[in-house]
Amino acid sequence: MKMTGQRRVIARVLSEADDHPDVEELYRRATLDDPKISIATVYRTVRLLEEAEIIERLDFGDGRARYEESADEHHDHLIDVKTGRVIEFQNDEIEALQRRIAEQYGYRLVGHRLELFGVPLSGAADAGTGDE
Repeated sequence: MKMTGQRRVIARVLSEADDHPDVEELYRRATLDDPKISIATVYRTVRLLEEAEIIERLDFGDGRARYEESADEHHDHLIDVKTGRVIEFQNDEIEALQRRIAEQYGYRLVGHRLELFGVPLSGAADAGTGDE
């Protein structure tokens, strides 16, 4: 893929994101650096980066596609349905259980995606040890 200046800006914005922005948010952030970037350019660039498996498209149930850089290490997501906060986590027990389930049905697991949707327990809004 040819990396134009505008594509570089969009890729950098995605790389620096500590959240999971949608296209509109990527556009807002990218235009802070280069006001000439159009929303169409952001959409095209996101599609190209997704096809090249540089970024991943995520669906957190809010009707907007979100994006993150493709990770070297697998992680799952816990989404607070009230605030939209996303916690990234890894859990060896869940990973082992998913492998066992696949094997039980005669499969070798080659990939999966897990998104948990929840609301904070009373008084637990700040609890958790996941990376955001």
